[in-house]
Amino acid sequence: MAAGYQNLFLEQGTTFTISLTLDDVYGNNYDLSNANCYSQIRKSYYSANSTAIFTTSVDASNSTISLSLDSRQTANISTGRYVYDTIVSYAGAQGQANTIVRVLEGIVDVLPSVTR
Repeated sequence: MAAGYQNLFLEQGTTFTISLTLDDVYGNNYDLSNANCYSQIRKSYYSANSTAIFTTSVDASNSTISLSLDSRQTANISTGRYVYDTIVSYAGAQGQANTIVRVLEGIVDVLPSVTR
């Protein structure tokens, strides 16, 4: 499955939350049973370190994932353009490797704040 593409806009110093419902190419709910979700922002695909790490949550019953950053986190991100992706990891059976799927990716534009 190819990852979905969604650009994000963050405002410095504000709380950011987005909830996304995932479905497959046929419109069926994406199976998030026993899944963990991870998502990071980096300046480029080749950056060694992440700029920010989203707090994530999974609602398997509604095929929804939520990504959030608190106001302290967004205040510490310099204005500019970044990239992000979101992966879902499914625990493998005992002794087997996890299955990892990239479900979402895109560009993050961080907008400056006037009020501090």
